[in-house]
Order: sequence, then C-alpha cells, then structure tokens
Amino acid sequence: MCRLLGYVTTRPTSIVEVLGEDDFERFTALTQVHGDGWGMAWHRTPEDEIETVSSARNASVDPLYRELAEQQLGCCGLVHLRWATGGLPVSPENTHPFTDAGYAFAHNGHIAPIDHLEAQLSPQSRAKLHGETDSERYFRLIMQCIDEAGGDEGAGVTRALEILVREFPNSSLNALLLTPSRLFAIHINSRVDSPVESLRELFESVEAMPASHATEYYAMDYRITDDAVHVISSGVDAEGWTRVPEDAAVMIDLATREVSRLHPVPLG
Repeated sequence: MCRLLGYVTTRPTSIVEVLGEDDFERFTALTQVHGDGWGMAWHRTPEDEIETVSSARNASVDPLYRELAEQQLGCCGLVHLRWATGGLPVSPENTHPFTDAGYAFAHNGHIAPIDHLEAQLSPQSRAKLHGETDSERYFRLIMQCIDEAGGDEGAGVTRALEILVREFPNSSLNALLLTPSRLFAIHINSRVDSPVESLRELFESVEAMPASHATEYYAMDYRITDDAVHVISSGVDAEGWTRVPEDAAVMIDLATREVSRLHPVPLG
C-alpha cells in the first residue's frame, strides 16, 4: 500500500516543479505512513532509455530523494512511496519501481493470496522474480501478457487486468507503468476499503490521518494542462485536480500526451 505520482510533460521537469514546492512537501510528508522505501523512474526524452533509482530508506530522511526531486530529470516519469504490506520485508528487492527491458512499474495495493497470483505466471516469468512482493508478480504478469500480445502494450496490459479482475476482484490494482512510449495509469479498486484499522495503529484519530486516507485511500486524481498530464494518489488533495473515475485505466502517449482509455473486464 503506497503513494504514486506520474507525469508526462513537453520538457524535462523536476518533481518539485510538477507539484509545486508546497504540495511536494505535503506529498513527501506522507512518508509518516509510506516510509518503507521510495523509487523514481524517468525518461530524459521520449527517445531515451528509462532510468531508475530506488532506496529502502524513508524518503524524508534520504538526501538522494530530495536531490533527485529538485533535478529536471526528464519529460515523463513516476514516483513511488512504499508502505510495506504486513509481513513483507523492507529491502531493496521489494522496493518499487520494478524494472525490465525499458519498463518500470509501481503499485499501490495488495493482491492476495500471493501464491495464487504467482500461479498466473509462466515458468519463464517466475524465473525473473527477485523479491517477495505481490507487486513484483503483478508486474511480471503484465510483462508476460505484453509479450504474449506480440509487444502490443495496450492489449497486454488489458489482458493482465482482465485476469487480475477475474481472479482477485477484491484487490487494489492501482499502478503506474512507464514504458518506452507510454505511461499507463491504472485505478481499479472499487471493492476495496481504506485500510483504516492499519492506519489507526499509526494515528490517534481519524482526524490526525493524512487527507483522504480514512475514506478514500485508493483514490487517484489527475490534472491536464497545456503542456503536461499528471496523476497522483490521494493524500495531497490540492486544488486543480480531478478525481479519476472508478475502475478506469488509461495510457498516455509520451510524445503527444494523448490519453486513451483501456477497457478491462468490468467488476460487475
């Protein structure tokens, strides 16, 4: 269970510029819950390879996080703040984003049981696993489906979501996938409640929790400007953002910023 930020812009842009200084501080302050590691992935230009950095440290005390957030790293990218699911270690192998062959993936949610999720993978996909998380297995299923679709990213992501919605209807599939040509934003979680009991262990009251965490923990917002498309998990709740519709998934073209909606199997 984590926080996500994704962006596609016309020029190299820093994370601080994407959010603005005040909202960047609010986003980083979410490490009071999501302090089990952080990661970033970006393209310097749409033609360049994906670059990634991740750390199992709390972002708020890791100077590298602030250093990178202030740099104009690229024209598109994602940021992940991790809140480790109970029982899963805080380690480099379990820290998002997960990467492979020009793809980077970050997830907000928990898919259980993990062994049933892993059973959806081919032996070749299972051989590529490095950590213990459901999130990495989610990523491997997407990569497997893209490969089975002959490299068609939209078809592959749609197929992976069809499988996951069918097999794990009560799980949050919220995620960002950065590919060589697109940023996918997935917001599928309508049957999942906010993790209020887990949050109560960290805060004295609902009022002390970060914005929207008690009632809309899995919500996502988006913002489209003349030169950018942004998407963010709940918790900052700043002006100028629009709530992403329930159970929606889109792909954003890195070159044109065109947004196309995918059509995974409805939850019914």
